[in-house]
Amino acid sequence: MTSRNSDGRTDKEPAGEAAAHDYSSTLFLPQTEFPMRAGLPQREPELLKRWERIDLYGRQRQAGAGRPRFVLHDGPPYANGNIHIGHALNKILKDVVVRSQGALGHDSNYVPGWDCHGLPIEWKIEEENYRKKGKVKPDFADAAAMVAFRQECRAYAEHWLDVQREEFKRLGVEGDWAHPYATMAFPAEAQIAREIMKFAANGLLYRGSKPVMWSVVENTALAEAEVEYHDHTSTTIYVKFPVKGYRKSAATAGGLPKGLEPADKADDIHLFPSYEGASVVIWTTTPWTIPGNRAIAFSPDVTYAVYEVTEAPADNWAKVGEHFILADNLAEEVFKAARVTGYERHKEVDPTHLVCAHPLAGVKGTKGYFDFPVPVVAGDFVTDDTGTGFVHMAPGHGADDFNLYISAKLGEVPHTVGPDGYYYDHVPLFGGHRVMDDKGKDGDANDVVIKALAAADRIIARGRLKHQYPHSWRSKAPIIFRNTPQWFIAMDKDIAAADGSATAGDTLRARALGGIAGVEWVPETGRNRINGMIENRPDWVVSRQRAWGVPIAVFVKDKGDGTVEILRDDEVNRRITEAFEAEGADAWYKDGAATRFLGNEYSPEEWRKVDDILDVWFDSGSTHAFTLEVREDLKVDRAFNGGPDRVMYLEGSDQHRGWFHSSLLESCGTRARPPYDVVLTHGFVLDEQGRKMSKSIGNVVAPQEVIKASGADILRLWVCASDYSDDLRIGPEILKTTVETYRKLRNTLRWLLGSLHHYREAERVAYADMPALERMVLHRLHELDGVVREAYAGFDFKRVNAALTAFMTTELSAFYFDVRKDALYCDPISSVTRHACLTVLDEVFQRLVIWLAPILPFTAEETWLARFPSEEDSVHLQTFPQTPAKWRNDALADEWRKIRQVRRVVLGALEVERAAKRIGSSLEAAPAIHVTDPALFAAVSAVDLAEVCITSDAHLMPDEGPADAFRLDEVPGVAVVPVRAQGRKCARSWKISPLVGTDPDYPDVTPRDAMALRELASARRAAE
Repeated sequence: MTSRNSDGRTDKEPAGEAAAHDYSSTLFLPQTEFPMRAGLPQREPELLKRWERIDLYGRQRQAGAGRPRFVLHDGPPYANGNIHIGHALNKILKDVVVRSQGALGHDSNYVPGWDCHGLPIEWKIEEENYRKKGKVKPDFADAAAMVAFRQECRAYAEHWLDVQREEFKRLGVEGDWAHPYATMAFPAEAQIAREIMKFAANGLLYRGSKPVMWSVVENTALAEAEVEYHDHTSTTIYVKFPVKGYRKSAATAGGLPKGLEPADKADDIHLFPSYEGASVVIWTTTPWTIPGNRAIAFSPDVTYAVYEVTEAPADNWAKVGEHFILADNLAEEVFKAARVTGYERHKEVDPTHLVCAHPLAGVKGTKGYFDFPVPVVAGDFVTDDTGTGFVHMAPGHGADDFNLYISAKLGEVPHTVGPDGYYYDHVPLFGGHRVMDDKGKDGDANDVVIKALAAADRIIARGRLKHQYPHSWRSKAPIIFRNTPQWFIAMDKDIAAADGSATAGDTLRARALGGIAGVEWVPETGRNRINGMIENRPDWVVSRQRAWGVPIAVFVKDKGDGTVEILRDDEVNRRITEAFEAEGADAWYKDGAATRFLGNEYSPEEWRKVDDILDVWFDSGSTHAFTLEVREDLKVDRAFNGGPDRVMYLEGSDQHRGWFHSSLLESCGTRARPPYDVVLTHGFVLDEQGRKMSKSIGNVVAPQEVIKASGADILRLWVCASDYSDDLRIGPEILKTTVETYRKLRNTLRWLLGSLHHYREAERVAYADMPALERMVLHRLHELDGVVREAYAGFDFKRVNAALTAFMTTELSAFYFDVRKDALYCDPISSVTRHACLTVLDEVFQRLVIWLAPILPFTAEETWLARFPSEEDSVHLQTFPQTPAKWRNDALADEWRKIRQVRRVVLGALEVERAAKRIGSSLEAAPAIHVTDPALFAAVSAVDLAEVCITSDAHLMPDEGPADAFRLDEVPGVAVVPVRAQGRKCARSWKISPLVGTDPDYPDVTPRDAMALRELASARRAAE
């Protein structure tokens, strides 16, 4: 039998160059089944099934037992449709937080939740189950109809909850999907009822009549968080309010208006003899509110004067000889709008104590309805930027108007417009006319009001203005402000203790502002944003006039003065909440509910049930009460109280006025502290041009489509490569770049896996015995460990991603791997360099894969299992490996920085040669490297420059080199002269060397390769 040598030759074959031996089988080439093509759309679902099979979430909880807890409390998405790219951004960020906090050593868990009540679902049920089918909407006064309708809403929410759950899981989000929370769960509804009862008990819940934002389309009050601002074109008018005089009290107090003299009158209002016929002029964008006018506001900081019209067209509304009181800074603008071509300024006027007549006073058909004095009062919201310097006050249609009117004690606030947008019948001239219809379109109210004012000769100009106006975020229709009885939570009332006592200054506003200071806000700008909102917000409107939600579960009786008394009885409350626990909030609406809950102690004729439902923001603001405080897996000893655990809330930046806001108020009102320790906010997702996504534009990026084409890990990489604190952009080109980045990362992992096929723990090299290059790589791992830990702890995922991507592509693939491929593939089995490199690759692998796992959970898991196959193990059960302090070597890192500077010049010179086709591979070169910088020369003298530069040889000289040598401006003191390598090409390593052929047994390889072949042959014989 003919035997073969280790290089594949038979004993009888010649060993000369002509043999052309194939030595590939003698190289330690990478070997792995880890595919280059990821196939994520197919592979990811398999890993999801695996995680479910091994109960990964449960095993994470077991592994984290006893550690400090980091709980990310899920802000509940709304269960009414497929998820969009904004949902994907939000859930991915949450999952990265949870996974990274777990890897940092916390018991970090995630319980998903859903917001299930509210108008969008109710609206959808009305549309799909009634309007489209031509059916009449249920009469909610009928208990059975109300409960049946609510059950339809519940079924709709359950359907979409299940759909969204699967879509969120497909993103790779790990959580307790089998046991989520939902605001419509019976225990949740019971707890929400308990929370509003707490506000009733501490005195903050009250029923009042105030102007609130009202949706005519949806027929309900709205909170600020339910409103968005869009362009709207309004009709504008300038209206005359005839001056009657000044209040008599001003004369007796010595406070007469400047420039005006008293007349001898006996009534409460004195006339101005000098300026009878003068009018205060106001400007408004809502003519329909004029019937609700009861006062005029001015600013003490603005200068006003009487102006006389001296020249105007004959057919003009503003007539020659008329006198108008205006702000000096706005007079020119007003007269331009009124087509007045000449005017004269008379005396300056102090409007304090002025009294006007309503512009519709005395008009035929008004039956004296508008015949009341209209006082002029100082208001801090008045400016001379636009308008006339005066603001018409309709206290039933605006918060500023209402607050000033009430504080000045000017009288009763009128009710002029009903919930359907129609003027009430008691408003003369306008009863039956409509401000807005149920489609959100303008009614005829503006037109009829303007016509009435024109007929009364009270308008001097009209126009159109495009401006930002509040719209319902659900129906997208404009809203109105209208005075209506609602339930409020007071912001500035002292909070009562259980015994009825109260501490002065202990208000909901004070508690919330104090709580904000103790919370970590990411980014920090969030603190100022929510602080400003709390400082300026009015009382919280918590009632809605709808059907699908948790009722304001209290009983009241009228006190006879327009106010109500709330029944405070623990036994009644217990009966209510126990029923909710067993039957859900539907129990409140069933026949006989009042008698059932009041029991024998109270009469339903005296105490009536409140049927308004709670603002859904109160529902979601209460989630902490039926999750964090109830579930054993979520209970925490919070950092807010000095404990080791922390609770994070993470949502879009709009939630400063939404969930963050309502949760803060709810918790501070009932527990005197915020429910969270950390609040992180992210921006919104725009297209590649920075435009809002729109189906009509066709720029919508659906997460489902991205996953189908590329996989969820691509979406996750996009999220973590972006600055989430600002708005993010996504589109085909951005995704293409993300895919390319992923490909490079995957190839790095694949090469690691292939090379580590040859790693043996018994051949591990101690740190002290490693070459300098290996110790430099370990130093970089030490540096990265600090960066990764700090960035993950600070929720700076872009920094993590950037650091790891740069390390893997630039430092590993393009440098370390490149330099060490020759030693790994070709060195003898006994090579310390080869073993040291494999040892370092093992350390690199352990860290990279675990560091990447929060960002790329599918890829990290696939990579981990490719090296450590196991039925039970998972990379997501690992914590970040500890990195030895001895690996840090700043001096060595500085030396390698210098070496790599010189290497850059060499590679630049070789690239010129390659472009000119004077060489092909860099192994054809043996450059002459001239270094005059002493520090650089000392550094490169300590290493094998040919190895570092991947050439066959290199010659180092301490001089400037020839003038035509290759140089780089950014690396002074280094010049390179490309020289072709001398000798023959090694048939195994492909290096060119004069030593090829010096070994008689292996005449076509270098002595190093000959030694490798001998050791390999010996090892194979031993194995036989």
